[in-house]
Amino acid sequence: MNYAKRSILALGVVLFIGVAANNASAQTTPDTAKKTTTTTTTPAPAQSDAANVVQALQSNSDYSTAFELVKEAKLDSALTVGGPYTIFAPTNNAFNALPAGTLDALKKDPAKLATILKGHVVNGTYDKAGLIKALSAGKGKATVTTLDGQTLTLSVTADKKLQLTTAAGKSAQVVLYDLKGGTGVVNGINAVLQ
Repeated sequence: MNYAKRSILALGVVLFIGVAANNASAQTTPDTAKKTTTTTTTPAPAQSDAANVVQALQSNSDYSTAFELVKEAKLDSALTVGGPYTIFAPTNNAFNALPAGTLDALKKDPAKLATILKGHVVNGTYDKAGLIKALSAGKGKATVTTLDGQTLTLSVTADKKLQLTTAAGKSAQVVLYDLKGGTGVVNGINAVLQ
């Protein structure tokens, strides 16, 4: 088996394990009658109830900053119809890692903010399965075009993580997958692609 196939297979396994871990959480409750502890598995809340990809973004606290910025840039109305869209949304931690003052400056310039955010949105559904399919077809690499016409290159890093890279060389890794809404899917990334 060549290196690209092994990388894709490893990515698939890592993604499967990550999703499986996110889809169940253990809850421990004492059973007072028997004086023992019982562990039950509770499925995670369904993430496909959102009517659109913006509501999906709003439904997860990891994306509260991204949701706020989408509204401020007035992209929310465009992303609630049509599609499907994939938002590679920076997590709150990614926005917090920006240099001091950057986020405030972007909030004061809605046009620039909209351009940056469009660089995180692509047409089509690239959930976990779609990403694996695109990488398999591209033998370990794939490209997608953002709403503002830029190219993002998808690849697998040496440590088996999915990475997005802009034409200018800015990179981010996908850290959360498959938050679904009626008009698309949200995947979380660990950096802002600006």
